[in-house]
Amino acid sequence: MSSCFHCSLPVPAGSNWQVSIDAVVQPMCCPGCAAVARSIVDNGFSDYYRTREGYAATAAQDGLIPPELTLYDSEAVAGIETDGNSADGNSADGNSVEAIFLIEDIRCAACIWLIERRLARLPGVRAVSMNAATERLQISWNRDRCKPSDILVALREIGYAAYPYDPVRHGAQLDKARKTLFRQLFIAGLSMMQVMMYVLPVYMASDGTMDADIASLMRWASLLLTLPAVLYSARPFFCGAWVNLKTFQLGMDVPVALGIAAAFIGSVVATLRGSGDVYFDSITMFIFLLLCSRYLELAARRKAASALNNLQSALPASAWSMPGYPEDRALILMAAGQLREGDVILVRPGEAIAADGVLLEGDSAVDLSLLTGESQPLRKSAGATLPGGAVNATQPIVVRITQAARDSTLSILVKLIERAGQGKPQLAQWADHVAAWFVGILLLFALAVFGYWQWADAARAWPIAIAVLVVSCPCALSLATPTALAAATDRLVRNGILIVQAHVLETLHRSTHVIFDKTGTLTAGKPVLRHVELLGAASLDGCLQLAAALEKFSAHPLAAALVAAAQDGPGATLSMSDVRQITGRGLEGTLNGSTYRLGSAAFVAGLAGHCDDVAMPDVTAVYLGNAGGWLARFDLADGLRSDAHDVIAHFQASGKTVILLSGDQQAVTQQVATELGIDTALGDTLPDQKLAYVQALQREGAIVAMVGDGINDAAVLSGADVSFAMGGGTALAQLHADCVLLSGRLSALCEVDITAAQTLAVIRQNLGWATLYNLVAIPAAALGWLNPWMTGIGMSVSSAVVVLNALRLRRARSFLRKNA
Repeated sequence: MSSCFHCSLPVPAGSNWQVSIDAVVQPMCCPGCAAVARSIVDNGFSDYYRTREGYAATAAQDGLIPPELTLYDSEAVAGIETDGNSADGNSADGNSVEAIFLIEDIRCAACIWLIERRLARLPGVRAVSMNAATERLQISWNRDRCKPSDILVALREIGYAAYPYDPVRHGAQLDKARKTLFRQLFIAGLSMMQVMMYVLPVYMASDGTMDADIASLMRWASLLLTLPAVLYSARPFFCGAWVNLKTFQLGMDVPVALGIAAAFIGSVVATLRGSGDVYFDSITMFIFLLLCSRYLELAARRKAASALNNLQSALPASAWSMPGYPEDRALILMAAGQLREGDVILVRPGEAIAADGVLLEGDSAVDLSLLTGESQPLRKSAGATLPGGAVNATQPIVVRITQAARDSTLSILVKLIERAGQGKPQLAQWADHVAAWFVGILLLFALAVFGYWQWADAARAWPIAIAVLVVSCPCALSLATPTALAAATDRLVRNGILIVQAHVLETLHRSTHVIFDKTGTLTAGKPVLRHVELLGAASLDGCLQLAAALEKFSAHPLAAALVAAAQDGPGATLSMSDVRQITGRGLEGTLNGSTYRLGSAAFVAGLAGHCDDVAMPDVTAVYLGNAGGWLARFDLADGLRSDAHDVIAHFQASGKTVILLSGDQQAVTQQVATELGIDTALGDTLPDQKLAYVQALQREGAIVAMVGDGINDAAVLSGADVSFAMGGGTALAQLHADCVLLSGRLSALCEVDITAAQTLAVIRQNLGWATLYNLVAIPAAALGWLNPWMTGIGMSVSSAVVVLNALRLRRARSFLRKNA
């Protein structure tokens, strides 16, 4: 019975399903496989069958285009983003949408090649990017010419199952990979222990104490016990090396696979001949130890990515809707993705809020730790705004949705996470490039060493060449660098800092200029009372209480500042009657038969008479008076953040030039700069002028870091070498920034700078260790001082050292917590 050329299943007797592939008629087991194969050939992708490393999954026989796939055309189900940006980062028209799909059963580079080229042929597809490591497909398309079901059907036609990205499903696939690696590690360890049982008597036996038959039996037993380790446990190394060679790259799997293969083949030949050295113990030990380091590396990566994964899966899949609120409190369970502005939901204790909203009923503590890094739950009462992803901690609350789930705060952050990690920083790219050259030079060196020992002592040539291949450690270059970056990223996310672009840490560390916006960045973005000038006989506290008694009837931002200042004072709150607000002028009210006015100088002068007082130009003046005369002047201004002085001092101490660049008046900008000790302050700058200023610095060789908040900062954030957006800023500013300070604390910028310095120090330590190790170990192996089993231990220990050193970054004490 023949097998299907597409999926390898048996072809039923009497079937006649066939497809011509490269002018050869091939049998198929079912009409589904025949249709898939014909689609591959008709689209010009027959090279797939020449380059694949395994058979495809069998195609469904009950129809290639199930109607269920059309369900994914719903944007809420497919997780589609409509932000006008394509997957390649270029601006597109309003019809451009993008999404992340999870692809199952990715086997080799041929799969990536086939998927990308097939989808690129679909009408309306703008960009396709397949990540083999994460099995995630990022694709953007024109909604008028293509639908999600078209993408899923196209993938199904070439034998791949795909789903809109789901962290739960992705986690299951990662867990499956971990279990597979553990099984390979277990088999390798079992083989190593069993082989050692047979090898130990041979090592202990002196000349003439072991019969030749017994020695031969030991070798054959060791060979049989080594087979599972080589054929199953070492498969990742052989597959990796094969992919590297097919794509003309020299990765770290190449010398590992060559070393295992050379040692095994040499040992098999010696066993068949009955003479010569065998290395079955060294082979199994090397495979086991190297898998141990890989398992450690996998665990380290998963732990380092834990904070990002928690943030990514924080939004609930469903919510309890109250469509008849407030008259009817009946609950309906609905998909969170279907929530729209104005919907009312009930959030029970322990549940996450499905989307941004306003608290209508209830008084509860809300856990914002995933979003801002704030460890303590915050008390929220009616009227408070709540971000999607926050967890209700104590009491049931009723929330009115203000943003659709896909536009919520957490959804924006998840979108930023999808962008994060797509690229590599220059340091990691350099490490990969050097590692490839390192492997190439190592292979030539091993060949030269083999040639020398073949001439000097032929019996030692083979084991010494194997030792040279095995002892090297290129993984310190291509493994430890991304592990350090992942550990640093996890540390930052746990402190409310989201790295969006891969280059943030190294670029900030190299930056020469740090430019700050003023409003909402160095300042709190809301007015505070800076000074009270008494103009009459009333006391300071009395004037504050009178002002607060009037302002509590106003929703103006200035009113909130005066009310807050009065609450901090020692006096009792007064009750004003007959309060009326005159739009654009101020408020008027009565207390104990006396009329008071609070507002502009002209408004108060109408009651209190003329006054020659002149306010400072950098503040907003609010006057208080009554029929008896003027009482006080309240100077309000946008207050500095409490941590602004420390942040500016930190960067100045590190030798960076600090500049204040603001759209506010020059006098106000200069006042803030003077308070903070900033030498250069430029006010009255429009968005295009900010960008021009940054570009002028860059032309002079400066490396510019920009910190901003607000829509006017989007252009300059994009133009800077590295940029940071405050967590309280607009979504547009955050989407144009390389890093988002989710906590809204300016001091988080110091945490990034300190982490950058520590991360680069750890990477330099790893590279230094790898260089020293290889400079010592490779010559020692070439001189014949190291046996193959010793080199296996050396390489594995070297890999473990750099990974554990990188993980120290997760345990480093946070600057934010030290200064809390």
